[in-house]
Amino acid sequence: MSEARFSQLVSLACHDLRTPLATVYGFARTLRRDDELGERQLKFVSMMEEASEQMAGMLDDLATASRIEAGRWEPALRECNTLELVAGGRGEGATIETEVDGVKRGLEALATAAMRYGPTESVAWDVRGRELVLSPVLPAAGPVVVGEEPRDLGSLVARLVIEALGGSLALDGETLTVRL
Repeated sequence: MSEARFSQLVSLACHDLRTPLATVYGFARTLRRDDELGERQLKFVSMMEEASEQMAGMLDDLATASRIEAGRWEPALRECNTLELVAGGRGEGATIETEVDGVKRGLEALATAAMRYGPTESVAWDVRGRELVLSPVLPAAGPVVVGEEPRDLGSLVARLVIEALGGSLALDGETLTVRL
């Protein structure tokens, strides 16, 4: 199978999986409103709803990666301040034009991977204009976060998105610098 056909297959699968996923998510939201659910059942329904949202995000990531790799990605560029791209970021932002939603998801995925594979309980973003610095990225997490060890879909897609937009990622010790 050619790369182009494989990319089309992945895009089609992502599209087709959305219908049953939307059904699961919709019924979970409907069940949540049922006043007769006990605490345990409500917890299960909430878990189904959260898992559906996570799966939708993974499908978005996979579809984006497929389009980038096939040269068919058309980012929706708009202006934003780099401080707005990371939750709880501190520092001084700069106004840039970028694919805001994809970059936000990517930066969140990088932070999540740093915590999960570190492991560490928290990480922080320091915004320096067009540079966003994440720390700490512990030694066990570093190769996963920058995509050298392909164990985390979110961080792999984050790198693809950032680089497709002309940015870069660089790991130095326990510090990851993302240039947008």
